Amino acid sequence: MTQSLERLVTESAKTLAPTFTGLKCRECGEMYEATAKHVCEDVCFGPLEVAYDYDAIRQRVSRSTIQAGPLSIWRYKEFLPVSTDDVIDVGTGMTPLVRANRLARRLGLKELYIKNDAVNMPTLSFKDRVVSVALTRARELGFTTVSCASTGNLANSTAAIAAHAGLDCCVFIPSDLEAGKVLGTLIYGPTVMAVHGNYDQVNRLCSEVANSYGWGFVNINLRPYYSEGSKTLGFEVAEQLGWRLPDHVVAPLASGSLFTKIYKGFQEFTKVGLVEGKDVRFSGAQAEGCSPIAQAFRDGRDFVSPVKPSTIAKSIAIGNPADGIYALDIARKTNGNIESVTDAEIVEGMKLLAETEGIFTETAGGTTIAVLKKLAEAGKIDPDECTVAYITGNGLKTQEAVQGYIGEPLTIEPKLDSFERALERARTLDRLEWQQVLV
Repeated sequence: MTQSLERLVTESAKTLAPTFTGLKCRECGEMYEATAKHVCEDVCFGPLEVAYDYDAIRQRVSRSTIQAGPLSIWRYKEFLPVSTDDVIDVGTGMTPLVRANRLARRLGLKELYIKNDAVNMPTLSFKDRVVSVALTRARELGFTTVSCASTGNLANSTAAIAAHAGLDCCVFIPSDLEAGKVLGTLIYGPTVMAVHGNYDQVNRLCSEVANSYGWGFVNINLRPYYSEGSKTLGFEVAEQLGWRLPDHVVAPLASGSLFTKIYKGFQEFTKVGLVEGKDVRFSGAQAEGCSPIAQAFRDGRDFVSPVKPSTIAKSIAIGNPADGIYALDIARKTNGNIESVTDAEIVEGMKLLAETEGIFTETAGGTTIAVLKKLAEAGKIDPDECTVAYITGNGLKTQEAVQGYIGEPLTIEPKLDSFERALERARTLDRLEWQQVLV
């Protein structure tokens, strides 16, 4: 073989080699092979996350190579824990970053954006990102049956993307989920186990099933790979802002993983030189009926005490959040905040976003907007900051939450005078509502 051919083969191998180097314990730093493992079993039982060769990434990526990639999360493939080029790409990602001028004026802010994953593909939530990555890695590791413990959105995504990939699927959900989320899973033909209990109880059962059956659970034994998909929400915002970071982000908190991975995404883009580094403030949003991280933040604690969920925001109702302490650390070290809001404020948040920006979000998004409003009114968001609020799911999935709070249609006869009387009644009601607001 000639030297030039040897060089070509070597360069080709470098191109194909994965950029992730294994799994690393977030507590003690112990390294593991990149298998289906999520806990530091040898040393401290801390959580594992994916480690990368950032020098290799820096050599392979640039703004132009990313922009030349697919219009999905896979334009950031070098930052994701998969080694194959045969990824599961169902068009997930590159969702709109909406300049929210009307909402900004209502809140007294100058530069506000909504990152709208309510229109994400294929199941209208950010979970499509994490599942696309997890199932691609599951297929690489040889799994033929995939599963999850879910509060709804994750079950939708796992069932849909497993169907697309031809993988067997069995998902576990609490038995009291919203009808839209249950139907949005059943349509894809998986086996659905509705468990009498809350999410934390479902998750404990799934850990036993994972150990007994050897299935690939996206948020248990595949969790290190799964969680990396959330980084793409950070990558996209940086790219959509013109390759710059925002000043402040507000995002919902459930397990805390999304929050920490957006932060990691910003850090990685800075580390490889795609954006200029800056201090970004991170603020988290929880429902008062399930707010263990917000309570710990308020009390100044460095630990999170589990709670029993009781809120309409079921998609973020995780009483024992796995990444809660890491979310606390990020909020504090970035000079951010973690706040909670009532169920009534969540409904008002859903209505506010819909009325000002035409975006119908589920209860998790209502929580985020309500906390955004609370922070703005308390002076905890600088009006001059470039602020991004993350909306993670579609309101069509949780219609029950707003029933009875948004009025009814005006029923009229097919006659002009009937229409005109109804129109006058509607305008009178509008005037009364505005007078109440002004008072």
